[in-house]
Amino acid sequence: MEDPIIQIKDLSKSYGSFRAVEGLNLNIHKGEIFGLLGPNGAGKTTTILMMLGLTEPSGGTVHVGGYLSAANPIPVKKIVGYMPDSLGFYDQMTAMENLMYIAGLNGLADAEGRKRALEMLDTVGLAAEKDKKTGVYSRGMKQRLGLAEVLIKKPEVIILDEPTLGIDPSGVKDFLSLIRSLSREHGITVLLSSHHLHHVQQICDRVGIFVKGKLLAEGNIESLSKELFGHEGYVTSVQVRQHIPNPWPLQNELMHWDGLRKMSIRGKEVEFTSSQDLTAELVRFFVKENYDVLSVHQKDYGLDEIYHKYFEGEQG
Repeated sequence: MEDPIIQIKDLSKSYGSFRAVEGLNLNIHKGEIFGLLGPNGAGKTTTILMMLGLTEPSGGTVHVGGYLSAANPIPVKKIVGYMPDSLGFYDQMTAMENLMYIAGLNGLADAEGRKRALEMLDTVGLAAEKDKKTGVYSRGMKQRLGLAEVLIKKPEVIILDEPTLGIDPSGVKDFLSLIRSLSREHGITVLLSSHHLHHVQQICDRVGIFVKGKLLAEGNIESLSKELFGHEGYVTSVQVRQHIPNPWPLQNELMHWDGLRKMSIRGKEVEFTSSQDLTAELVRFFVKENYDVLSVHQKDYGLDEIYHKYFEGEQG
């Protein structure tokens, strides 16, 4: 595997006695969508600023694309596009004019800048709105224009700080879908910082849970779920057409199964807790006993449960 495109080692940042970031270690690989998740004030934006070389670490290092950010902020900015949570455009200029201006700041000649601006506006779905002044743009349209601005220099990495803030639900869905397609089609590495758990869960390959300046955990949803809730076991619910009596004559037989810890009967539904996944065996058992199985559900622990479990542990 190639070296990570973002390498963070023992990174810390203090403001006087306040530790904004403490002992952060994290690797993010090329083409990955990584979600930095945590409440406001957790240290996410401070971490981003250190990645970009906009503020110096109190300790540790950040390498982006092989460059030490603190010592080489200009080369880092050439390969990284950053979209802050608060976007600013010249309201009296059109979207096209704003992008042409940004293209010029990035050293593109007029002809190339115009070509690139049109391409990016088409990519983010604003080609038809290119001649409208940005002062009349909605929040969602401004976020798309911000993404076009970030992409105009064809970065290897894009960093998005709270990109879905203030966008309506349908706009959020479209925006996240756009980010995913950009990453998958062009191999762009995406770091998405947010406190919106559901948004992060929709598109990220991995997440890092950030609380009080510390990275408490990182991984994909499945690995984090197993790490946190594995000891609680698998929970499977089976619903059948027939009413199940309580006590149930078949209960004693089932409770002798290896790994089955507990069962609970509620009318036409039985919930099983086991130390291993017995879903297939349970379905076969019900069918063998001539029960009409209507539905089977295995409980999943989503990002919401994972995040709050870590957050509760930190608070305790």
